[in-house]
Amino acid sequence: MNDTYNDNDKAAQHFLDIIRKQRRGKLKIYIGMIAGVGKTFRMLKDAHHMQQQGIDVQIAFVETHKRRETENLLNGLTVIPRRKLFYKGKQLEEMDLDNVIMQHPEVVIVDELAHTNLPGSKNTKRWQDVEQLLNVGINVITAVNIQHIESISEEAGKITGVEIRELVPDSILSEAEEIVNIDLTAEELRQRLCEGKIYGKAKVETALNHFFSTENILKLRSLALGEVALRVANKAQNDLSRTNVESHSILACISSNALTPRHIIRRAARIAAQHNSTFCTLYVRRPSESPDRVSLASQRHVLNHFQLTIELGGEVIQASSSDVIKEIEALCIQRNITTVCIGRPSFKMPSTIIKIRKYRKFLQFLAKKRIDLIILA
Repeated sequence: MNDTYNDNDKAAQHFLDIIRKQRRGKLKIYIGMIAGVGKTFRMLKDAHHMQQQGIDVQIAFVETHKRRETENLLNGLTVIPRRKLFYKGKQLEEMDLDNVIMQHPEVVIVDELAHTNLPGSKNTKRWQDVEQLLNVGINVITAVNIQHIESISEEAGKITGVEIRELVPDSILSEAEEIVNIDLTAEELRQRLCEGKIYGKAKVETALNHFFSTENILKLRSLALGEVALRVANKAQNDLSRTNVESHSILACISSNALTPRHIIRRAARIAAQHNSTFCTLYVRRPSESPDRVSLASQRHVLNHFQLTIELGGEVIQASSSDVIKEIEALCIQRNITTVCIGRPSFKMPSTIIKIRKYRKFLQFLAKKRIDLIILA
């Protein structure tokens, strides 16, 4: 009897999930390689076109950066008033999420997807605001630069020399119905910069020699083109039958360290995206890492790694064991893992010989199962 009820509950929940998915708003994302390529301009042009077609489209938040061409496009569009907040003695503005939901237009334009909201806002990040809008059935058009995408941020940071702090989880891109790249050549972009269409004249020379150098632009452009092409291909594949498509499953093996696990998780997420597949993160808690013996800092690191995994669309798996390699091997068999990402092993006395032997056996296991291994520092 109980099993029957459970089956009925599952069926009802499945039907409810279908209804909610149909009611959920659609998401369109414009991706640019760098500031000034015209993402906001393009969104406002879209808004005018939709308005001409009789669609109720409103501006939830747009940042014009005082660019005249962009500001002119606001004329004739309905702009939802922003919410005013006081922060550090200054009056600032944020998107008024509650007001947008109350107005409930068919489509809203939301700029600066990676933006961090001011303290006192309902959500910490603007992408979370967008999720809330989608959940209540409002369609959203938004924009983001390539360096703000979580799994790409490290690579983009190496190109520009700038640490990217405001990030958008890859899971948002996976939810988008449409992803469009806004592209310009390096020469066109630098010309726009020189004409004062991106920054004020006082910043132009510094920008040309640093962030907007031709080399940086070309590398970021390549990242943007590749990412959009990858996402479009993945969506097309998902829309078709996936019969006879080779299956890949990626495993990220992490510890409680602060930095290396983040590299491992991001790499696993990128590989999964490239294969249009899934990834999971495995954390094996050894006896020495029991809650009463490990520092609060290490516990926070682990929780942050779990959160990063979820934001990148992965699954978190935890285990407790004194034999980490055994747990990895068992999961590889259970999940049919095709690629394992781990940190560089350290062999210290007096247990060096034993560790090396175990590691060799692990490599032999991977070779036998034809599992690829990626080692990150």
